[in-house]
Amino acid sequence: PAVSSTAPWMAVRTWIEPVVAGAQVASSFYDTGLLLVVKNYYNRTNSTSPAHVLEDLQQKAVSDFYIIYNLVLGLSPLLTAYGLTKLGDKKNRKITICFPLLGYLVSRSLLLLLILLGWPIEVMYGAAALNGLTGGFTTYWAGVMALGALGSSEHRRSLRLIVIELTYGMAGFLGSIASGHIFIHSHISYRQGTVLVASSIAVYAFCFLYSFFVLKVPTTEGTCPAYTDKGRGPLAPSKLIIAMLFIGAVLYDLAVVGAMDVLPLFLLKKPLSWGPVEIGYGNAAGYMIFITSFLGVFVFSKYLRDTTMIIIGILSFSVGILIMAFVRRTFLFYVARAIMLFALIPLPTIRSLLSKHVQGSSYGKVFVLLQLSLVITGVATSTAFNKIYQNILDWFSGFCFILSCVAGCLIHKLKEKIIVFSQPGTVPTSEFFSPEGQS
Repeated sequence: PAVSSTAPWMAVRTWIEPVVAGAQVASSFYDTGLLLVVKNYYNRTNSTSPAHVLEDLQQKAVSDFYIIYNLVLGLSPLLTAYGLTKLGDKKNRKITICFPLLGYLVSRSLLLLLILLGWPIEVMYGAAALNGLTGGFTTYWAGVMALGALGSSEHRRSLRLIVIELTYGMAGFLGSIASGHIFIHSHISYRQGTVLVASSIAVYAFCFLYSFFVLKVPTTEGTCPAYTDKGRGPLAPSKLIIAMLFIGAVLYDLAVVGAMDVLPLFLLKKPLSWGPVEIGYGNAAGYMIFITSFLGVFVFSKYLRDTTMIIIGILSFSVGILIMAFVRRTFLFYVARAIMLFALIPLPTIRSLLSKHVQGSSYGKVFVLLQLSLVITGVATSTAFNKIYQNILDWFSGFCFILSCVAGCLIHKLKEKIIVFSQPGTVPTSEFFSPEGQS
């Protein structure tokens, strides 16, 4: 009787979703807080400038800040991520969860001290370095994906990983909705943002303690590296297939990251001139894509092959971001976001396919190498797009979105070939979502 009563609790302890949800709520609070604190800082710094040039000065200053911040945040994990993940694969996989969360907790505390003590905004470069050197999102998300893959069978793995992505998106949605209101209505004296950032720190502390004391590493399940082609037996894993999956993920990330990095600046600029509440709702609209993409995979997989679903995702993003380039009113922003409803489908599908071609003992290393590839691509793309945005600010501020659309269209054909080649026997995802596959 004692065993039966404790067994369900032990199973619940292997769920990574509480950590993912909590960390993403905390991240949403922090991201909104950082953007608005940086904006207010440069408003005060340039307060003596004429009103007609103040906005352009603010835009360029915030853009410069994020270029350096994203560079430090993206490149610093290169020094430690692989080593932490290798250590986690050998010793305890919780290392790749707990260590980055501890780094988040400490680095986010520096933003609170900056608000309370009036430190210069450059302190946040140090916070980004600290975050990266403790593994950052690169190590953390690789660890999350590894735990999710370990605790799932071959047949359920696609659904398992997409449920984790859905949890991430739902938590981000709720956090973003709340963040703008908290920033405006809850602060200490004139120190705007104190309650929002303190809330972020508190949630990170909960996630760290939960991961350290409660979370249990699941037992290995379904770690056969061979991709099973129904009716033909197992197929041997191929390094070429893995390489092609990496290329596909990097190419799509290239198209997405540049646009998403300049989008907050675009929203702060006229004619939209969004404030904290609007920024929060805008971020929430972005997180809704996690929900719609999950539903898209769940429904489309019953009728379409993986190749078709990924092309739908690429086209959804490309058309939506093209409309975003011409947004001049708030309702058009939400129209563009609505069209991007399937934009998340490509990357989770590629991750799911990748996990079926590697040994369970190598999940951490493979996922962190993929994440590092995406980070390097993201850093280079973010820097380039921010510089382009600065130079075309007075001409056409939506030009970066057109570039992203062009990139998405250019990789359309190449991406189709990559995904087709990476699916031996062209086994559709429906096999993994069907009732037979989940039995």
